[in-house]
Amino acid sequence: MGRAVKYTVVLTDEQKKELEAITRKRTEQSQRVIRARILLMGSGGMSNTDIADALNVNRNTVTLCRRKFCESGMESALTDDKGRGRKPVITDEDKMYVVNLACQSPYVLGYAQELWTLETLRRYVQANCVEAGCPNLVNVAKSKISAILKEGEIKPHRIKYYLERRDPDFNDKMEDVLLVYRQLEFETVTGSEPQDVTVSYDEKPGIQAIANTAPDLRPSNLHGCVGRDYEYKRLGTLSLLAAIDLRTGEVIPLVRETHKSSDFIDFLKILDDKYDEKLKIRIILDNHSAHTSKETREYLSGHPGRFDFIFTPTHGSWLNLIESFFGKMSRVFLRGIRVQSKEELEKRIYQYFAEVNAEPVAYRWTYRMNQQDAKELNLEDVRELNLEDAKQLSFG
Repeated sequence: MGRAVKYTVVLTDEQKKELEAITRKRTEQSQRVIRARILLMGSGGMSNTDIADALNVNRNTVTLCRRKFCESGMESALTDDKGRGRKPVITDEDKMYVVNLACQSPYVLGYAQELWTLETLRRYVQANCVEAGCPNLVNVAKSKISAILKEGEIKPHRIKYYLERRDPDFNDKMEDVLLVYRQLEFETVTGSEPQDVTVSYDEKPGIQAIANTAPDLRPSNLHGCVGRDYEYKRLGTLSLLAAIDLRTGEVIPLVRETHKSSDFIDFLKILDDKYDEKLKIRIILDNHSAHTSKETREYLSGHPGRFDFIFTPTHGSWLNLIESFFGKMSRVFLRGIRVQSKEELEKRIYQYFAEVNAEPVAYRWTYRMNQQDAKELNLEDVRELNLEDAKQLSFG
C-alpha cells in the first residue's frame, strides 16, 4: 500500500500577513476565513486531522485546500474553481424561449386575452416547452417565470402608452401657432395697435347633466364635507363651443346639443357679429371635421378675408391655449355639479362664463423677451424669429 502524499504549506511573511488579515476581517466570506486558517495552521506543521478537528471541518476539505495551494497558489486555495457547484437546470435557451413567448400577444397564441399573466404564461410554457425543445421547463414554477422576465426586463402584463406623430407637417403647423403667440406678446409689450382679432377655439362635448336622487347634505358640525347619495340619474349631455380672445381674456361660449358643422358655423356668426367688420378674425383651432366640412367652406367663401384659420398639428392640442381654460373649468365648475335638467346645466354654464368675464384673465403663451428688447424690434422682426426661438415660449 503506497504512502499518502503530504502537501507541505510554506508561506512567505507577506502571505502570512494577508491570511491573518483575512481571518480578522469581519465582512469576509466564512469559507475564505476557514481556508486561510487551514493554510496558517498547515504552515505551522499541524496535521490534516488536527486541523480538521480544530476547525470542525471535514479532513478532505483540509487536504484539498493544501493541495490547491501547492499546485496553484494561495488565491486558488482560497476560492472555488470555476464551474464548480450545481449546474443550472434552466438554460439560456430555455430563458430565451420564455422571453420570446412573453413578447408575443396571447391572442395570437390562441387566448382571448390581450396581455399575459404569469399564470397564463406558465401554463402555455408547460404545455408547449417539450415540443419547442425546452423540456427543462415542463415543471417550471410561476416564480421562475417571473424571475426570467425580470432578468430580461420584460413586463408583458403592463401597457405604456406613447403617441405616434402622424402629422407630417407637425413642425410647420406648430411654428404657425407659436408665431401668432409671439406676435401677440410683441403687441402687448410694445403697446402696438392690433390689426386683427385672435381667438383660441375648441369644443368640449359630452358635458353630462346629472341629477341627484336625494338632496345633498351640506357641511355641518357633524360632518365636515358635502354628503351625497351614491345613486344618481343621467339626464343627457350638452356640448360647449368656446373661444378666448387672446388680447382681452374674454371667453365667448355657445352651448348646444351637438357640435356639428352647423353649430360651428353659428359660432362663427357670433364672432362675425361681435367684432368690427374691418378686422380679420384669426382662429386657432384643431382639425375637427366640422372645421373643414363642405358647409363650413361654403360659409367662409361667403365671407372672404374675414376669417383666418390657424390649425394645430394632429395630436398637438396642447398648443391651443383654450385647453388650459377647459382644464380649469373642469376642476372648478364641472367637478361634482348636479342639476335637475339639461336646461339648468345650460343656464349654469352661461352663468359661469359671465362670472369669468367679469374679471377676465388674458391667457398668453409668453415669449421670454424683456421690454427693452421688444422695443428694439418691429413686427417684421418678430415674424423672422425662427422655430428654435418659438420653442422657448412658455405659459405666462
